[in-house]
Amino acid sequence: MIAITDADDPRIADYRAVRERDLVGRMGRFVIEGEVVLRLAVARGRFPLASALLSEKRAGLAETIPAGVPVYVAPQAVMDSVTGFPIHRGVLAVGVRGDAPDPRALLAALPPRALVVALVGLTNHDNVGGIFRNAAAFGADAVILDGETCDPLYRKAIRVSAGGALVVPFARAGDPSALLDLLEEAGFTSLALSPRGADTFATLRPPARAALVLGTEGPGLPDAVMSRARTLRIAMAGEFDSLNVAVTSGIALHALAGLDG
Repeated sequence: MIAITDADDPRIADYRAVRERDLVGRMGRFVIEGEVVLRLAVARGRFPLASALLSEKRAGLAETIPAGVPVYVAPQAVMDSVTGFPIHRGVLAVGVRGDAPDPRALLAALPPRALVVALVGLTNHDNVGGIFRNAAAFGADAVILDGETCDPLYRKAIRVSAGGALVVPFARAGDPSALLDLLEEAGFTSLALSPRGADTFATLRPPARAALVLGTEGPGLPDAVMSRARTLRIAMAGEFDSLNVAVTSGIALHALAGLDG
């Protein structure tokens, strides 16, 4: 452990002004926040850690960090000053992204029976984080993002996902048309979810390779996407059709995963 007493210490520059730097990127790195997510990141080992920053009261977590990774320990006041807001959990780490996965290779490597989630135009980090949390919970094999969907490794998205963004493999596939092309090429049946969907899950026999396609709340999926997919809806009472997209993903993924046998 390396003691830090000065908020301007250059060794912890990666943690300075966390919120502001979330908006402009971190040159191939991302921030992990909280004990649960940190432990998951270490256990899975998908993304290597560059360093960790712990408050003095959370210094015991240093024993969970892989050997060779610098662990900085600071008083709570110093840690808050570095980040620019109170870090009540007292646990931060910086992960390394590595090379961006190739979506075609990711899909080709999946088993004959596979479930993926495809996201089109989702710009809300809470929703993306919630979808990754559900994808991890219901055993989705991968998430494919179009070019407009926000970064799953944004700090808030990781936190909302409860670490799911560090567990479920994901890749970007350009615009929605290119995304659907890749899914079709890999043998996936695209299932587009919308209140305008023609079928319900009660009538669906999940295909061996299923891709749940989700769009942003409000406008929903573009007609060009809907026209190329089997369209589904979740039955709701009365005329109410305003389920949050993250909640919707959980219902749909549960139905597609077949975990109840």
